Amino acid sequence: MPIQHIVCFKFLKSTNTQEIEKLKESFITLQNKIPGVLSIIGGENNSPENLNKGFTHCFVITFENEKARSEYLPHPEHQNFVSQLKPLMEDVFVIDFSFKK
Repeated sequence: MPIQHIVCFKFLKSTNTQEIEKLKESFITLQNKIPGVLSIIGGENNSPENLNKGFTHCFVITFENEKARSEYLPHPEHQNFVSQLKPLMEDVFVIDFSFKK
């Protein structure tokens, strides 16, 4: 059963646009580097509701199944991305759910 993995980022105020864009591109390319990742989409919040609580970017990763998610989390490519991301993060929010096609 596929899994949606939703990740929202709140960057430090000192993080500039170029750094964020570089991270976004790096994150999206993980779909080509890690088996079982079906897609990664996302971008900057543009909701007019102003309910984002300071989180500015959101990404949705679709995993083939639970096994793919389990292999993604410790995968060296993902861990490399996390090491680039952490110094620029104020907070992160993650929620996953399964769904039937």
